[in-house]
Amino acid sequence: MKKYLKLLRVEQWVKNLFVFLPVFFSGKIMDTDLFSKSCIAFIVFSLTASCIYILNDYMDIELDKRHPEKRNRPLASGAIGKKTAIGIFVLLLVLAVAFTLYMQNQGLEIQEFATVIISYFVINILYTFKLKHVAIVDICIIATGFVLRVLAGGYITGIVVSQWAILLTFILALVLAIGKRRGELINAQINGKTRKALDGYNVQFADIALSISCALAIVCYLMFTLSPEVQQKFHPRVFYTVIFVVFAFLRYLQQTLVYNKTESPTKIIYKDHYIQATMLLWLIAFLLQIYFKK
Repeated sequence: MKKYLKLLRVEQWVKNLFVFLPVFFSGKIMDTDLFSKSCIAFIVFSLTASCIYILNDYMDIELDKRHPEKRNRPLASGAIGKKTAIGIFVLLLVLAVAFTLYMQNQGLEIQEFATVIISYFVINILYTFKLKHVAIVDICIIATGFVLRVLAGGYITGIVVSQWAILLTFILALVLAIGKRRGELINAQINGKTRKALDGYNVQFADIALSISCALAIVCYLMFTLSPEVQQKFHPRVFYTVIFVVFAFLRYLQQTLVYNKTESPTKIIYKDHYIQATMLLWLIAFLLQIYFKK
């Protein structure tokens, strides 16, 4: 069972929690109807993302065999056969479509949501076969995937996502993508390049791009908290949550530039206790501003 969960990269489903951001920041996460819609959106996005992961692993079997960690993936190691992987891919795709049709049968307007899911699937198909080999385009596509997650959560619940939220999501995802590429560059110096797009990067460029992106993300978050819309919706003290954001980015930069530990951003979230504690404190602070502001 473990090898199948690894094939689906269930640990990566944490990224799909971005679909809950619209209902969370709207202050309506206690609304069982909206929350259940977000849960279904999470399931559909997770199934679709796992389809892409399987396809990506299928296409990269030979490259993954030369990677010190990726060679342990089910397809690269031979733990799961190619035909079995294709069968699971088809099954997940059918389940994703089934859940989407279920929402439609429940009377939900899913046209925009379905468009986002299809866009995510098509863009990532293009990414798998071609665009992941094009430097800068590859990380922008990864960042766009996170924006699509947020939009999916907004469309399924009927909540309008602000422009600041979209911009902040894109830049935050860009930071993680650049950090991942930098980690791959460091690994490539030891084990050789396993990704063609790395030809368009070097460590110096990654460091500069990462620093710029982190600065932009902090500025965007600051502007988000100071925007009239947010100040009116929440308590003005929401501005002080920027302290947690600054600390989290500094810690991420430390893990990247000092310890070279960000080739897998997901592992950072699961293992770094400082970032975990900061995220928890930020979450509590925001919960207090949204749900207990009076």
